[in-house]
Amino acid sequence: MHCGCHLGLAVSLLAAAGKSCDHLDECRSGVVDAGGRGKVPWLVGHLPPFWTAGATICGGEGSTLRSVNRGAGIDVSRLPTHVACVMDGNGRWAQARGLPRTEGHAAGEEALIDTVEGAAEIGLQWLTVYAFSTENWRRPPSEVRFLMGFNESLLVRRSHELHEQNVRIRFVGRPDARIPRRVRARIDEAVELTAANTGLTFTVAFNYGGRAEIVDAAAGLVRSGVPADEVDEAALAKHLYDAEMPEVDLMIRTSGENRLSNFLLWQMAYSELVFTDTLWPDFRRRDLFDAICIYQARDRRFGGLNR
Repeated sequence: MHCGCHLGLAVSLLAAAGKSCDHLDECRSGVVDAGGRGKVPWLVGHLPPFWTAGATICGGEGSTLRSVNRGAGIDVSRLPTHVACVMDGNGRWAQARGLPRTEGHAAGEEALIDTVEGAAEIGLQWLTVYAFSTENWRRPPSEVRFLMGFNESLLVRRSHELHEQNVRIRFVGRPDARIPRRVRARIDEAVELTAANTGLTFTVAFNYGGRAEIVDAAAGLVRSGVPADEVDEAALAKHLYDAEMPEVDLMIRTSGENRLSNFLLWQMAYSELVFTDTLWPDFRRRDLFDAICIYQARDRRFGGLNR
């Protein structure tokens, strides 16, 4: 049995240490950190009262709430504020099963909803997913049409469900006349329905490109008439697609690809990056919890030095 945060992640503290955690006692005691600097204790904060015994966290077989309380899980007092996900691998998942690529996108819906619900469950504040990029228009027209219709039907099916869980839905991206009017209408309805919610902010990057966002922000800055000598990072940030969005603390990319793909380039300046071989349709909240475990064991210096 492998326990703790090792399962399924390409970037793993246990792998970096050259060992696996075969017994719960070893997990409790910690492992060598990624820099080889000795033991890192697995700290655990107070768990939300709605968790019940047996709820899985940190993904490992047998890593239940009871084992978390003994020191093998997420420190809920040190959650990342903002997690971003590149949901990659839908097409490969389908092709490996002899199915059309569109079936992979459909299968990714359960992964998405389970991840959103898991993020809300542990008290995460912001979760942003990459649903459709400005470059995705280059895909076959049939796949683009499917993605537009799928996102429309997803909003119809799931927005009320997420609303009942106090999730606030947001969208970021460049307006484009190629997006069908009915899809834009569903987006507006979902945003309006959940605008007053106070739980997880779930943001969908749709027709989004990181470079496009920075270009559009610069254009907005020029239109606002800000003098050149007053232009700074804070001034530009006010013109991003969602000025309220905090910087990304943790970015997770599935499918074994190790790149950013033009996603939230401004917001990810100091993000911790976790890459997993898991294809998106197979991703679940336990994989999110694994990635948060890894994030919490990292040393974030933001260009400075350890104190």
